[in-house]
Amino acid sequence: MSYQVKEIQTKPFEGQKPGTSGLRKRVKIFQQEHYTENFVQAIFDAVDPKGKTLVIGGDGRYYCPETVQTILRIGSANGVAKFIIGKDGILSTPAASNIIRKYKADGGILLTASHNPGGPNNDFGIKYNVSNGGPAPESVTNKIYEKTKSISTYKVIELPPIDLGKKGFSTYGPTNVEIIDSVSDYVQLLEDIFDFPLIKNFVQSRSNEFKVLFDGMHGVTGPYGRAIFVDALGLPESSVQNAIPLPDFGGGHPDPNLTYAHELVERVERDNIQFGAASDGDGDRNMIYGKGAFVTPSDSVAIIADWAAEAIPYFKKGGIHGLARSMPTSAQIDYVAKKKGLECHVVPTGWKFFGNLMDAGRLSICGEESFGTGSDHIREKDGVWAIVAWLNILAYANQQSPNELVGIKQLLEKHYAVYGRSFFSRYDYEEVSSEGAQKLVDALNEHISASSLAKTTHTSKSTGQKFTVAEVSNFDYTDPIDHSVSKNQGQVVRFDDGSRVVFRLSGTGSQGATVRMYVERYVPASAGPAELNKDTQEGLKGLIEVALEISKLREFLEREKPTVIT
Repeated sequence: MSYQVKEIQTKPFEGQKPGTSGLRKRVKIFQQEHYTENFVQAIFDAVDPKGKTLVIGGDGRYYCPETVQTILRIGSANGVAKFIIGKDGILSTPAASNIIRKYKADGGILLTASHNPGGPNNDFGIKYNVSNGGPAPESVTNKIYEKTKSISTYKVIELPPIDLGKKGFSTYGPTNVEIIDSVSDYVQLLEDIFDFPLIKNFVQSRSNEFKVLFDGMHGVTGPYGRAIFVDALGLPESSVQNAIPLPDFGGGHPDPNLTYAHELVERVERDNIQFGAASDGDGDRNMIYGKGAFVTPSDSVAIIADWAAEAIPYFKKGGIHGLARSMPTSAQIDYVAKKKGLECHVVPTGWKFFGNLMDAGRLSICGEESFGTGSDHIREKDGVWAIVAWLNILAYANQQSPNELVGIKQLLEKHYAVYGRSFFSRYDYEEVSSEGAQKLVDALNEHISASSLAKTTHTSKSTGQKFTVAEVSNFDYTDPIDHSVSKNQGQVVRFDDGSRVVFRLSGTGSQGATVRMYVERYVPASAGPAELNKDTQEGLKGLIEVALEISKLREFLEREKPTVIT
C-alpha cells in the first residue's frame, strides 16, 4: 500500500504541560482542531520514536478510539516501528505497564484521566510511560512541554482506520500493528504472583459465609474482574457489578471511595457481603470494604506489607526489599517496616518516585493514601493486584485459623493490636477558587517563614483535647537514586503528640483547584481495643477542628464542607 507523509501547519496551544499523570483537560479542549495532534507530536519530538515499539491503550472513556487512530496516523509518520494495542483500544494502566515490560517495548501512550469522570462534557487525558513501564519522569515531561510551546507542524500518514476490535497483525503505512487481548497477559501475571488455588478453595468452601463483590464502576477493570473472579476463581456472575466499560462510566464518578462507590457500600451492607472491592476508571486505584469495615488505603498497604512474605508466593520467593509510602499517607506502614527491619521510604505524591526505588532494588511494596497500592511487579499502582492480595491474605489467614472466620474487620483488629493505629482521614475540596487556594498556601508559607505557629496550643471546642504545634514545614525530597530534588510537596503541621495535618494543592483535576487536607493521629496498641476500634471520624474529631481553625481553610476556600471525605 502506498502512503505519503504530510506535514500539517499548526500553532502552539497554551497550557499543554503534563502533570504527574499526563495531560488532563476537558474533552472539548482535546477536540479543538490540532490540539490532540500537537500534544502527540510533541511526545514523539521529545522521545524520538524512530524504530521503536510502543504500546497504546486506554480506559475506554469518551474520545479514546479516535485518539488511538490519531496516534497511529502521527506515529507512523514519525517512524514508529511497531504499535502494540489493546483490543478495542482498551488496556488498564497496570495492564499497559505489564505489556511494556513483558514485551520489552520502548514505552507507551495511555489514554486516561484515571478516576475523573468521562463523557463528552468531562475529562480526557494522554500520558506517556517509559520503557520500565512507569510514568515518564520530569526530565521527559518537561521536554514534551517545551516541544508543545514551539511546535509549528505535525506529521501524518492518512490511511483508513485500523479495526481495533480485530485481534492480530496488520500494518499502518510503514508501521507494524498488533492488536492483542486486553486481559489475558495481566491475568497470567497475577496467577504467577498469587496463590490462586488457595484463594479458589477458600472462596468456594466458605461461600455461604464469605461472599465477594467486585465493582468495576463501569471503568476499564470490569473485564479483568470477570476474568479473575468469575472465570479463574469460579465465583458466580453476581460477584461482579458495573463490569462493562462505558465511555461515560455510566454517568458515575469512577473513583473508588466511600462517596462515589456508594452502590458497592450499600450492597455490601444490605446483602451481608464479607468482602467488597472497587477499582477506578483506569484500574490503578482500589477500595477494600467489607460488612461494617472500611479499610483506609494507609492501613491496606501496611497490612499487605505485614503479611506478604508469609502469604503471597511472589514475596515468599523473592523477599521484600523495602517499603514506601507517599508523604501524605499515614505512617502505619512505617511501624511494619520497623518491626520487620525493612527500609521505609517517604516520597512525594506521584508513582514515578516509587519506580526509581524499585528499579534500584530498594522497594517491593508501596502505597498512596489516594487509594493507590502496588509492588515491583510493574511500575504503576495496581488496583486489581491489591484486591487479589487481600483475598490471598484472607485465604491464608483462614487456613491458619480454620475454626473462626477471619474477615476484613478481624484482620484490621489483629493488626491494630500489634502495631497500634494511625487514625487517618482526607478532606477533598474540589473545584475551588484557584485564588482562594493560593491564599491558603501563602498563609501557611508565612507561618513557616515566621515560625509563628510553633509552640502554640489549640483546644478543640467539642472534645476538649489540646494540641500543641511542634513545627510547620514544607516537604522537600531528594531522590536517593537520581538525586533529583522536589520542593514544596506539601505543607505539614506537626503536633507534639505525633499527630499531623498536611495540606496539598492537587494537580489531577481539570477545572479550578483541588485542595486536600490530610489528618493523622496515632494511638498505640497499649491503648486497648475500645480506643483502637473507634470510628475514624470520632477518633479524629478534635484534631480536625483544630486543623480547620489553624489554617482558616473555610474562610480562604469559602467552603463549609469538603466535597469528599475518605
